[in-house]
Amino acid sequence: MRLFKHTSTIDFLGKRKIFYIVSIAFIVIGLTVLAFRGIPLGIDFQGGTEMQIRFSAPIEVSDLRGAMDKAGFVGMEIKSMGSAADYLLRTPLQGEGQIVADKIQAGIKDNMPNNQYQVMRVDKVGPKIGAELRKNALYAVIFSLIGILLYLALRFQFVYAIGAVIALFHDVLITISAVALFDACFPMLQLEFNQQMLAAFLTLIGFSVNDTVIIFDRIRENIKLFKNDDIEDVMNKSVNTTLSRTLITSGTVLLTVLVLLIFGGEVLRAFAFTFSVGIITGTYSSVFVASSIVVDWRHHVLGDKHKAKFTTNQS
Repeated sequence: MRLFKHTSTIDFLGKRKIFYIVSIAFIVIGLTVLAFRGIPLGIDFQGGTEMQIRFSAPIEVSDLRGAMDKAGFVGMEIKSMGSAADYLLRTPLQGEGQIVADKIQAGIKDNMPNNQYQVMRVDKVGPKIGAELRKNALYAVIFSLIGILLYLALRFQFVYAIGAVIALFHDVLITISAVALFDACFPMLQLEFNQQMLAAFLTLIGFSVNDTVIIFDRIRENIKLFKNDDIEDVMNKSVNTTLSRTLITSGTVLLTVLVLLIFGGEVLRAFAFTFSVGIITGTYSSVFVASSIVVDWRHHVLGDKHKAKFTTNQS
């Protein structure tokens, strides 16, 4: 199945400077917002106590906040979980065993005695564990990029590996910028950096590199067929011939993830939103960034400006 039957003349690489500017501008704006506002950390990385409660009857969040203030939890973070009867209570306070959780329940019983409730779950993470998880999250992303760099350097050439890893790094920056911007503009999404969002970042890295490898494979095949053509022409042919496959694959996965985003609820929202953005940016970078980086690297670093006569490693 092909979405586009006549795309062989689209000059993707000829417009690469425009897409460089677009990507850099978006990243700068997003990282600026991130620097000033940040992304709320989940209980996994921040540390503290988190409790999800379901009341027997709907209540106002202001009543629940007032009850927590009277119980000594002034400024406690309270989030609705999709209905006026389900709430998530979070505090940075920690204590031995169930001390903090017991105090929260006591505050609800004392100040809201007429409303029965059920504790759905209680999570507690110490500050040392939260700091360790943040460090491990950074290591996970870095080591995954290093592993992909080594794999592509062996399968293709080092220049291809550089292009792919820069494109993946671009995807991570674009996605985290989008999360920061959407969190600032649409706080009702209640996005936070937790283990689910980390899983989305690692998933999008694997998803994006898959599209990039397919395009690089086609480039390697076309180099053998069009040895005397300009390298940009060969890469444009390769991107054009894989365009339908790239869009169909990304589109079907995106539809599935959008279903998770709409119907998955609070628990899956961070993962679904982050991965949705990652699918779009990953597809964009596979088409407009990865091959462009390879071309510019060969032009400006290796000095190879003309024919597609270089060889690639065999898989």
